[in-house]
Amino acid sequence: MGHKVNPVGLRVGINRTWDSRWFARAGEYGQLLHEDLAIRKHIMKMQRPAGISKVVIERPHKKCRVTVHTGRPGVLIGKKGADIDKLRGELSRLTDSEVHLNVLEIRKPDIDATLIAENIAQQLERRVAFRRAMKRSVQSALRSGAQGIRINVAGRLGGAEIARTEWYREGRVPLHTLRADIDFGRAEAKTAYGIIGIKVWVYKGEIIEHDPMASEKRAFEGGDGGRQRRDRGGQSDTPRER
Repeated sequence: MGHKVNPVGLRVGINRTWDSRWFARAGEYGQLLHEDLAIRKHIMKMQRPAGISKVVIERPHKKCRVTVHTGRPGVLIGKKGADIDKLRGELSRLTDSEVHLNVLEIRKPDIDATLIAENIAQQLERRVAFRRAMKRSVQSALRSGAQGIRINVAGRLGGAEIARTEWYREGRVPLHTLRADIDFGRAEAKTAYGIIGIKVWVYKGEIIEHDPMASEKRAFEGGDGGRQRRDRGGQSDTPRER
């Protein structure tokens, strides 16, 4: 039997790093872990309207720096920053640390695997034909600079009695090449016939240097992400030099 490995986890320490970055004192690990899970769960409730790809949590001394990668920062920030102030207050109640909230805009949402999967899920819930939704996402990703993409959908496709899996692939998606920068995302479409699962792999090119922060640097340099919105009303940490 094949052993399927998450492409992100396989590359941690090579050209990817953890989404939670902190060290815990003795006896603190469990508490901080549960705080991270609660923060992520609370923020991801807004995943669909705000187009949230991932949440990075860093913990300098007695602080909790939360960076939200989103395709639609305006939805998350709200009118005159009202929504982000409210969100910061809600996160403060979930942790004992001082919360600093940053919003990072994804300038190319068409090549972000999580956002592609979520977009397809929304289309399937609106009863768009699954083949059309998949082909449209493949074409958009290749136009936006992806070197390869693969999309799997599985479930009662088209309302069929028997569940099956369909997939499309364009370009190269070298999953076994560790220097390949491969983004992976998944989503669920809750249809009238049941849940349809979507998995997306996006190949963005090779990262030659052995640097765990290489993917983050690409985002800050504008390769597949970009501008950062500062946290209103409090001290904000700009992207650090790495």
